[in-house]
Amino acid sequence: MASLATAITSLIESKKYGTLRDILITMNAADIAALFEDLEPEMLPRLFRLLPKELAADTFVEMESDSQEMLIKGFSDSELKEVIDELYIDDAVDIVEEMPANVVKRILAQADPDTRKLINELLKYPDDSAGSIMTTEYVELRPNWTVEDAIKTIRRTGIDKETINICYVTRADRTLYGYVTIRRLILSQPDVLIGELADQNVISCKTLDDQETVAQMLSKYDLIAIPVVDGENRLVGIVTVDDAIDVLQEEATEDIEKMAAITPSDKPYLKTGVFGLYLHRIPWLCILMIAAIFTELVINHFSNLMSIQFQSFISAMLLACIPMLMDTGGNAGNQASVTIIRGLSLGEIEFKDLPRVIFKECRISLLAGATLAVVNFGKMMLMYAITYHNNFENQFTPYLLIAITVSIALMCTVFLAKFIGCSLPILAKKIGFDPAVMAGPFITTIVDVTSLLLLFGLALMIVPKVV
Repeated sequence: MASLATAITSLIESKKYGTLRDILITMNAADIAALFEDLEPEMLPRLFRLLPKELAADTFVEMESDSQEMLIKGFSDSELKEVIDELYIDDAVDIVEEMPANVVKRILAQADPDTRKLINELLKYPDDSAGSIMTTEYVELRPNWTVEDAIKTIRRTGIDKETINICYVTRADRTLYGYVTIRRLILSQPDVLIGELADQNVISCKTLDDQETVAQMLSKYDLIAIPVVDGENRLVGIVTVDDAIDVLQEEATEDIEKMAAITPSDKPYLKTGVFGLYLHRIPWLCILMIAAIFTELVINHFSNLMSIQFQSFISAMLLACIPMLMDTGGNAGNQASVTIIRGLSLGEIEFKDLPRVIFKECRISLLAGATLAVVNFGKMMLMYAITYHNNFENQFTPYLLIAITVSIALMCTVFLAKFIGCSLPILAKKIGFDPAVMAGPFITTIVDVTSLLLLFGLALMIVPKVV
């Protein structure tokens, strides 16, 4: 893309606009939008005006919001109207949501009254709902029409619809009756009634359903579109698969950012300034830093006890094991939480499954904990043998007890980490919190404190008996 951008820049400087147009019309809208991002901003208006109306509208939808805003400010009223007229309603709504108030006012002013009314209606739906991502541009048929009538309607109105592959059949009061595919219409006799062809086993969603749930329904049932109905089962719009893909990508990005203790952002990384990234990251860093005070209190408290009861080299060895114990516990907890969060987001796990999840993770933790404990014990004894090879009997008994203590603490830490990691996300979703917030650093902080309590508690119980 970089080499193409260089070639395009050269053609612009040479004013070979005919050649530029010939190149651009052979490209996909998404590729043109990506190309525009690699060019100097002042070049975009000239290139955009070379595109045919339909391709220009498709490219505009694929562009980043800041590039869209820049183009809108450079458009004349007639150019802006041409672009808006070519946009599907759901795309127009998405653009309006991203623009500042002064740009929105200009967009709505250039839209025709019907389009403006539809945009305003869709904007009333809550964010992240099916209503906010649906389009009202679909083919609507009646049960008493013939196949011939339906095909005539599709030919007359289909050019303005987002999809004609699936046509929805509604009654006179616009309640959803069923659906019929374009394939079935074409292969049927002209005089057959639509009501006889329509499949009445319709999978639909409500306007207030969560958009992620709707996107998952499209994936689960292998649909290219899903009808959206109101409380009285009246068809008000459809959600298409391209919008579902965008939703799943946004939700996955948001979950990843939350799991990494970052406030979600709508802008790409390279489009976000240093201060903007700082603002997204610093709140959680502050919270987690303050939460680490519990870890500090535990270490300080037990350090004082160990200095009284243990020889200095024993205290030093126990403290040296803290990073390994905390890291392993955090990793174990994150493994469980990420798996459970994915299951929750895909609808594979519900609150009623909590006992089964805990039982399974407990068995996994016992196997993993026992394995790690054995490996850790062997590692510590090997390190002892290497360190004290000239005097193997020196302090062997205390060191053996320390190795046993750390290994037991490790096994218990893994067990607790997986228990916390699998249960917290499910409980969080039950009470209305985002499960992704319970992953990563949040669980690690809890596991850090519990692992230290286990290590020092076991050391005070086991080591002093012989030492």
